[in-house]
Amino acid sequence: MNWHELSATSHYQTAVAIEEELKQGHIDEATAGIEELIDALSRAEKRALRSQLTRLMAHIIKWKIQPRARSRSWARTIVDARIEIEEIQEETPSLNAAVIKQLWDKCFQSARRNAEAEMNQPADVTELAWDEVFDKDYQVN
Repeated sequence: MNWHELSATSHYQTAVAIEEELKQGHIDEATAGIEELIDALSRAEKRALRSQLTRLMAHIIKWKIQPRARSRSWARTIVDARIEIEEIQEETPSLNAAVIKQLWDKCFQSARRNAEAEMNQPADVTELAWDEVFDKDYQVN
């Protein structure tokens, strides 16, 4: 069984195939499937974290570059992305601050490209600080 391919296609189908292997008494094969499923789930959670961090950073970049375009919607998106990241970390504690720091530069580059595309202008923001991303309060005055 190609567990890697199956787990990349469907976590549910992978679990069903593992169950079938267990019913047939194929413990080693089921164990291999479980290990691959765990890896696949971990990759999915890390992708979700990366996506939310990029989304969060892009909105903060737009906030900094276009102060006249600030809206409650942007502020809400920032809050929502922070909540999503917190929930991912609660569900997968291994995706901690150290992991976020490892993803930081790549997410920032993607966020800057996304923000530039949405604003249709270059973003001269060269970095974001941790407190800007996770602690600063963004409200429309």
